[in-house]
Amino acid sequence: MEAVRTEALTKYYGRTRGIEHIDLTVRQGDFFGFIGPNGAGKSTTIRTLLGLIRPSGGRARIFGLDIAKERERILERVGYLPSEVSFYPNMRVRDVLKLSAGLRRRRCGETVGRLCERLRLDMAAKTDELSFGGRKKTAIVCALQHEPDLLILDEPTSGLDPLMQRAFFEILRERNEKGATIFLSSHILSEIQHNCDHAAIIREGRIIAAGSVEELSRSGARRVSIRGSAGCGALAGVKDLRVSPEGLDFLYSGDMKTLLSVLAEGNISDISITEPDLEEVFLHYYEKEGDEK
Repeated sequence: MEAVRTEALTKYYGRTRGIEHIDLTVRQGDFFGFIGPNGAGKSTTIRTLLGLIRPSGGRARIFGLDIAKERERILERVGYLPSEVSFYPNMRVRDVLKLSAGLRRRRCGETVGRLCERLRLDMAAKTDELSFGGRKKTAIVCALQHEPDLLILDEPTSGLDPLMQRAFFEILRERNEKGATIFLSSHILSEIQHNCDHAAIIREGRIIAAGSVEELSRSGARRVSIRGSAGCGALAGVKDLRVSPEGLDFLYSGDMKTLLSVLAEGNISDISITEPDLEEVFLHYYEKEGDEK
C-alpha cells in the first residue's frame, strides 16, 4: 500500500506560489526524504497533506484516505513534528506529553519514559525555560509517543546537538524496521543520504527529481579539482566553477574524453576527479533545472 500519494497537488496563497502540481508517491514502510532549501515548498506540502491548509487544486491520499474528507482518520495514524515548536505557557514537559496523549485518547507512559531517557529530556522541566533543543525534543516525544504508522517530520534536527541527532535517528530507524513509514523533510543533505531509502527534490514548489537515494546520486557528474591552470571554463557540462590562484574546482557532467584532452593542454601539477556527494548532486539538479527554464 502507498502511505502517501499526491496527484497535481497545488497550493497558492492568493497570487503567491506555494506548491504546484506535486506528484509524489511514498510506499508504506519507506524511509523517505523530502529535500529542498527554505522556501522551496516543503512545509506547504506537509501542511496541505495534514489538512492544516486547504489545497488550491489536485488531490492527495494518506493510507488510501482522502486528506479533505477523512482527515480525522488520517491523523489517528500520523505523528507530526513541525519545523517551529511552541507550547502553552506555564506547563511542564510531562504536562505537554500527557495533553498530547490525551488528545489521542492514549496512555503512553511507558513509551514516553523510554523516549525521554534516550533523548535526555527532563519531564519535570518547565517548557518556558527550555532551550530550543529542549523544546524540539519535547515535540519529538509528542510525535512519537503514540507509535504512529506514519511519521511526518519537518526539519526535525534543528536545535539538536550531534549526540541527540544520533539518538534521534537511531529511534527513527528502529521505528522504520518495525514497519513505520518515515517522511523526513530537510535541507541538510547528509541526513537524507545517510538515513533515507528514497527521496524527492523540490524546487520553487515543483518536484524536479525523485527516486532512490542511490539513483539520485548517479547524476553522471564528477567533482574535478585541478592544481595549476587549464581552459575548462568554456567546456559544456562545467558547473559550479571556482577559480583560485592555486587552480580550478568544478562539477563536470560532460564528455570525459573532451575534458582530458583540454587538461592535457593545460599547465597542471595535480588533479583529482571524484564522485560527488549528495550535496553536489543536489546542486547539479538545481542548476540543470534552472538551465531548462
